[in-house]
Amino acid sequence: QVQLAESGGGLVQSGDSLRLSCAASGRTFRSYAMGWFRQAPGKEREFVAAISWSGGSTAYADSVKGRFTISRDNAKNTVSLQMNSLKPEDTAVYYCASTRTAAITVRPAYDYWGQGTQVTVSS
Repeated sequence: QVQLAESGGGLVQSGDSLRLSCAASGRTFRSYAMGWFRQAPGKEREFVAAISWSGGSTAYADSVKGRFTISRDNAKNTVSLQMNSLKPEDTAVYYCASTRTAAITVRPAYDYWGQGTQVTVSS
């Protein structure tokens, strides 16, 4: 079992940067691929970015490609999401999640989720 806790959210202005972190408990962290999802008010939770267990493969939603970077540190059991050039449409609750499958862009593949952290981008 993996427990996940996000941090780093906040209120920023359009064009600013923000770095989200997700701390994972459990000795099997490096066995999991990790992903970030987000959910805006009135919308479904959507995929943002994911990284394989080794960190060798990453995937991004088209809407964040070139602006967001996902990374992980298996020694510290953390995964991060560096968000640059933020836009008001990036406003959402951001969740980190873990999966043992290779389907890292698919929400149903993820079995453990954090509680989320709010990101608000003002124009």
